[in-house]
Amino acid sequence: MADTALSTEQILEAAEDVLRRFGPAKATVVDVARALGVSHGTVYRHFPSKAALREAVTERWLNRAHAALPAVATGPQAPDVRLRLWLRTLFEAKQHKALDDPELFATYTVLVEESSALIGEHLSGLEAQLGLIIGEGQHEGVFALDADPLTLAHAVFQATAHFHDPVYAPGWSDPRAAEDLSVLTDLLLRGLRVGG
Repeated sequence: MADTALSTEQILEAAEDVLRRFGPAKATVVDVARALGVSHGTVYRHFPSKAALREAVTERWLNRAHAALPAVATGPQAPDVRLRLWLRTLFEAKQHKALDDPELFATYTVLVEESSALIGEHLSGLEAQLGLIIGEGQHEGVFALDADPLTLAHAVFQATAHFHDPVYAPGWSDPRAAEDLSVLTDLLLRGLRVGG
């Protein structure tokens, strides 16, 4: 492949493939360059370090995994319906990634641990989406007004960690997992509702 024709997206795609084949411990920038048929210097012109490349791959994966969530957060449904749908959509996205491509999911679990600033920012964005739903619910009188929406969003996100934190991925194949999330969501909604 000619160096001039190489795009950032092509590098990220190749890096993902290399990570899938070799795992995060063995995958190198040289492997990515070799897969693209270019020098490792070409890859470094796009990404200044191996860490920067791995962080970009992680960010790309997170964005793809959670692509449906913003539309759910701002959807036309009532806030309580949207909250349930948002939590289910997040769980299904994570479950799909973990069960359909376990090797790559394991790789991303390692990469996520390396990218604490990126992950912190990403998680804050997810909690902001929940905060938007909860805030609208408070405004519409569906949810109680006794706490800040972002504080409540953080509590809901933490309470549902079993269904989105990769450390719990081994349990996501349990046939009862979706039902368990539904029951937990019922409890959370009961607590958030006016008079709940």
